[in-house]
Amino acid sequence: MRKHLLALGATLALSPCLLAQKIGVINSMSGPEAPIGENITNGIKLAEEDLKKKGINLQLVWEDDTGKPQISMSAMEKLATRDNVVGVVGPYTSACSNAVAKLAEKYRVPLLIPAAAKEEITRQGLKHVFRMNAPADQYASSLIDAAVSLGKPKTIAFVYENTDFGTSTTKTAKDYVAKKGIQVVADEPYPKGAADYRSTLAKVKSKNPDLVFMVSYVADAILLMRQSKEVGLQPQAFLGAGAGFTTVEFAKERAISESVISCTQWTNDVNWPGAKEFGARYKAKFGKEPTYHAACAYASMVIMAETARNAGGDRAKTREGLKNGKWNGVMGEVKFADYDGFTNQNNHQMLVQQILSGSYETVLPSQFATKKAVYPFPKWK
Repeated sequence: MRKHLLALGATLALSPCLLAQKIGVINSMSGPEAPIGENITNGIKLAEEDLKKKGINLQLVWEDDTGKPQISMSAMEKLATRDNVVGVVGPYTSACSNAVAKLAEKYRVPLLIPAAAKEEITRQGLKHVFRMNAPADQYASSLIDAAVSLGKPKTIAFVYENTDFGTSTTKTAKDYVAKKGIQVVADEPYPKGAADYRSTLAKVKSKNPDLVFMVSYVADAILLMRQSKEVGLQPQAFLGAGAGFTTVEFAKERAISESVISCTQWTNDVNWPGAKEFGARYKAKFGKEPTYHAACAYASMVIMAETARNAGGDRAKTREGLKNGKWNGVMGEVKFADYDGFTNQNNHQMLVQQILSGSYETVLPSQFATKKAVYPFPKWK
């Protein structure tokens, strides 16, 4: 009898349903991207709570890359070799994600990127790299389509940080406006984190563009809009390509953020399963509204953890599970597919939102809209 009990105990101890899944997280928890990194951390914490309720225990190994690719690569090396994680969720920025992707392939560690936009990340044929969010081409097309549907813009100016995120998003936008017959009258890359953009913005103003398309993280997004007001830049619309233009910090700057149009991966008013509840839980727990980064991170961790559990903690089987699985939750329907040159890319529906009365409101697509868009951009007060 005692032998049978010992055997049963050993079986239970080794059951993949009972073992804690050891998963790595690479995130920008300090440094200039920390405000968005905080959303990713909080989304993962909520995922951890829900997974525990399902009987899936996590052993998370956290790594702070401070938003720097070299530190992100060192973190991936450590997680893959020393920590022997079954998979990794992260990093946040495009530069870090692109740097880490080839290491994930080298060590055959499934990597699920929650929110980095650079197209190249999932256009390299890498079998172990998966992405939750829509890539940069969708940021551009959703915003340009929105502007065309709201007015008749003929010219556009681009102002963007000269990083992987900025240059890749702007390149796809330029390609897209060419198809729409919109003329590019200004193309202004800038060094991230500069103290003054007024000369650049004055140059853009001299071209009198109908649209101003910006690609920036939080601090630069706020400063660019503040100085756009100072120089009197007055287009038909300011278009912010996600990231810094979708944060609580940006929306709070009502004197300069009101009526700015941006694109997002998620809002809490969509009809995706659990989206509304996730938004309410996040606000109750953390005292602020979540950005799309939080929802992307939540869904990414849930999917990674459930897949790893079903694979018994085996990396190869986890990769196969991610490749062949389908999910439906706070980010809508998720499937990592191969299409249009992408590999393991979730073909996600983008949303267009606008800051109205200090709050983000979904304005397009029409089936998700909560408010009618304000167009053109009102005169500065």
